[in-house]
Amino acid sequence: MFPYPEQYPIAAPPITTGIMVLWALIAGVIFPPASLIALVPLYCLFPAIILMHCYLTWQAQGMKRLDQVFYGLVHIPLAFVVWTFTIMHLNGDAFS
Repeated sequence: MFPYPEQYPIAAPPITTGIMVLWALIAGVIFPPASLIALVPLYCLFPAIILMHCYLTWQAQGMKRLDQVFYGLVHIPLAFVVWTFTIMHLNGDAFS
């Protein structure tokens, strides 16, 4: 049914980043600003992305390990920016 199951772990970090954005958009409508129910999943997702990249690097063999390191070096800073803006979106005017 799914042709390339070995590619699923590699796609997990960007999919998690997308879930982070979707959660921020949906939770921003449902919950009031600075709601812990909306923020706690976001606080957990970025460390999960880092752990996924560490796992991908750990389980890779040979030169693929270097590929996974570069993949993590590119994706983690981008995910950090997305994570920061999703938290800011859900906080609303709570900073002022």
